[in-house]
Amino acid sequence: MPVRDVRPGGPGLFVPLPGAPKRYQPLDEVRVSAGFPSPAADYEDKRLDINDYLVRNPVSTFFFVVEGDSMQGAEIFDGDVLVVDKSVRPRHGHIVIAFVDGQRLVKRLFRCSGRVALLAENPHYPPLEIREGQELQVWGVVVGKFKRFVT
Repeated sequence: MPVRDVRPGGPGLFVPLPGAPKRYQPLDEVRVSAGFPSPAADYEDKRLDINDYLVRNPVSTFFFVVEGDSMQGAEIFDGDVLVVDKSVRPRHGHIVIAFVDGQRLVKRLFRCSGRVALLAENPHYPPLEIREGQELQVWGVVVGKFKRFVT
């Protein structure tokens, strides 16, 4: 069931509800082969709660829908839903949600020798080096994503 955020702050921002009922999905212990087919077991051993798997801190976790193709090299595509945790300290190499001069972006954080840049994962997009006078706010760290294959 789709969830719409009706709070001020903009469309596309989803917040898990603390205390919401958990919905468990089956998680089979047998791994799925991406190469040669393997026989599948006919039993389920444990269940997977998506919140437990991707949401470590519900108060600081948010969901954003991706728009564009600048992060396709990181397997982040248009329409994917990113799981973003504001409580994770952003480090060099993390994929982050950042505001640059008020514009919200998803990019890989680069910090080296006093330089800060936001890198796309698509060769058609140049690095965005943060220069003196520009405002950069790293809002949160991408900790996972959801992707729908069939609509």
